[in-house]
Amino acid sequence: MRRLKPVELLLIQIIIYFLIWLWDEYLATMLSIVWGGICLLILMTSLVVEWIERSKVPKWYYSFLTVSVLAPIMAAVMYSGIVGGIRWFMD
Repeated sequence: MRRLKPVELLLIQIIIYFLIWLWDEYLATMLSIVWGGICLLILMTSLVVEWIERSKVPKWYYSFLTVSVLAPIMAAVMYSGIVGGIRWFMD
């Protein structure tokens, strides 16, 4: 079984997040904030630990976490650009 490249992971995640944005803006906002925030904290913690003491964590781990932080942001920006903003937030 071949491993997905970071660009492929990014596109898959953007599509999933974008579909959630189309289905329910509020749910998508909350999922994007929570999942992106959790991944960002894990990534930051991993990088600090890696900086303090080298480990044998594979490179794809950091790529996956970086993509998981960027994908919800990119999907939200694309959705806001297409629709013209986040409607539930404007009301």
